[in-house]
Amino acid sequence: MARPKTVSVEAGKGHRGGGTRQRPYPPGRIKIADAFISLLEQKEFSAITTAEIARKAGVTEALIYKYFEDKRGLLHQVLKEYLEQYLVQFETDLKGIKGALNKIRKLIWSHINVYSTNRVFAKILFLEVRNHPDYYKSETYELVRAESNILLEIIEEGVRDGEIRDDIPPKMIRQGIFGCIEHVCLTGVIFQREIPPESLTDDLCKFIFKGIEPTGNRGEGGQ
Repeated sequence: MARPKTVSVEAGKGHRGGGTRQRPYPPGRIKIADAFISLLEQKEFSAITTAEIARKAGVTEALIYKYFEDKRGLLHQVLKEYLEQYLVQFETDLKGIKGALNKIRKLIWSHINVYSTNRVFAKILFLEVRNHPDYYKSETYELVRAESNILLEIIEEGVRDGEIRDDIPPKMIRQGIFGCIEHVCLTGVIFQREIPPESLTDDLCKFIFKGIEPTGNRGEGGQ
């Protein structure tokens, strides 16, 4: 996923078919966010100061506090904008895909691809926000939950349609899928290693689908 555009993309209620609208941001706010993202490409969050962000953005340090309250507030807003755009794009990509396993394959590929192509996004999500309690009260976390609910609905669809076995709780399957995705990508994010979306998706789908397809239907599911 590319850097966020100079607008906030806001999905409709529940992020399910509610449409989108764009809200322009003031130029100073845009400069601050862009400068912060650029700095995150070079160093860790803890090593970046608000004074450094202000210098790079060409604004006063006070403007950062006006728009974002503090550095961590800026971190949450940048992540929120990434997630808003990702959710809109992902829901668009799901349209026309038939079958729960094919939709799960698309979700797995989309996740791995964004972690591969946007290391700043991956680093923020994996390493910078989850270890702070305020993350779980943030709008960012609500967006993560919205995506999590999309996967749960896909799994439940697969159970109803007989594509996915009904003797494993859908929420456990969801946890397993997200856990597998993050585990295969985490070291790549931390150590700046290659994260190949196609081969990792193929391997994960073989592993996951063998476990969740009904007995007697264990082929190359979702292909």
